[in-house]
Amino acid sequence: MQKNNPRVLRAWTIYDWANSVHSLVIVSSIFPVYFSATAPYVSGGVVMNFLGFPIKNSILFSYTVSAAMLLAALLSPICTALADYSGRKKAFMKFFCYTGSVACALLYFFTKDTTTFAIFCFGWSLVGWAGSIVFYNSYLPEIATEDQFDRVSARGFSMGYIGSVLLMILNLAMILKGEWFGGISEGMASRVAFLTVGFWWFGFAQIPFSILPDGTRKLAASATESWGTWFFNGFRELRATFGQVRQQLLLRRFLISFAIYNMGVQTVMYVATIFASNELKMESSSLIITVLLIQLVAIPGAFAFAWISERIGNIYALMIGVTIWIGICYAAYLVQTQNQFYILACVVGMVMGGVQSLSRSTYSKFIPANTTDTASFFSFYDVTEKLSIVIGTLVYGLVEQITGSMRNSVLALLGLFVIGLLLLWRIPSQKIYNLRLEPEEVL
Repeated sequence: MQKNNPRVLRAWTIYDWANSVHSLVIVSSIFPVYFSATAPYVSGGVVMNFLGFPIKNSILFSYTVSAAMLLAALLSPICTALADYSGRKKAFMKFFCYTGSVACALLYFFTKDTTTFAIFCFGWSLVGWAGSIVFYNSYLPEIATEDQFDRVSARGFSMGYIGSVLLMILNLAMILKGEWFGGISEGMASRVAFLTVGFWWFGFAQIPFSILPDGTRKLAASATESWGTWFFNGFRELRATFGQVRQQLLLRRFLISFAIYNMGVQTVMYVATIFASNELKMESSSLIITVLLIQLVAIPGAFAFAWISERIGNIYALMIGVTIWIGICYAAYLVQTQNQFYILACVVGMVMGGVQSLSRSTYSKFIPANTTDTASFFSFYDVTEKLSIVIGTLVYGLVEQITGSMRNSVLALLGLFVIGLLLLWRIPSQKIYNLRLEPEEVL
């Protein structure tokens, strides 16, 4: 397939436009706010009953994210190996996309009487989102040349921010100005927002699905082979890819550093709304506006870090971003007022998109040239990302549970960023070394 085809690149970025509404509406803003207001609490406090166990709402939210990402991490290597072997990458991507979007739409039925059902729908929407993303990411080295990775990756994230902001504005209007929509209540407006996410994600995904190429079937793969044979051979492909990963020194170093600093990045994204609600007592409308502000600032942030990486290299650009994250965590520990949180949110937005975008494009540059097992290679990136979310949100929840304060959890995240920065320091910038060099050549 010819690389850098504008039509294919545009189609690829549209999937970011399609799925990013889940991250904004379901994960970061409306769902957590609605969850806090709707879930039936015991004695009017913040402790609720889930499957017979009393648990604090913010802790349940963190643990649900952890469980969903752990499941996604377990499924990813198996599904990507099968996809690479069978040449059905797009089919696997569709499965996770469709089931995840349906789970979002089912949150429309979230009421006080259906809290347990809603938690499971929320959890599977995370699995569907994460499962589709690994296949989506794996297209990058197939459709673009290495010199375009940073720009194309940044363009994808920016499309996601723009699309999610547009839908968010509509949802926010329904919540804050219910009289414009027939007098709809805030609760019903929130449930409609969940429904719109499902339709948006499902609908716009049809554009990339109709244009992106499918995977290349292995020569040994036959259309008449049984699923059992595909499953066995898929594991052989995964083992072969793992062998290649072990031989790539810089790739291994990057994955380790990525795992550590990404624990902090992702956890902040998942719990920022709950933090502001519980620690600063911010109102629902203020919380949603804050998240919207973060998305808007993240658009120029993604392109800014792509520009920085062109000047000084991906690794140095990532080190700048992680250093800023350390400052963010320290400021979050000290923040006391709503205006201070708004300023902090702007800084988060600037580095959020940049670090995510550069992490994806940097990993693409470490993949051996001309590899056909892109999905399997990205499964290691995906597993690393998801396990970092699992551990990050778990650590955040445990620290809060033990100490009783979210601010102490923020300090734990600061420590993760410091470790991630030190590990990044061990990786030479591609401005100095060619990332394709063999390990012994670098050493």
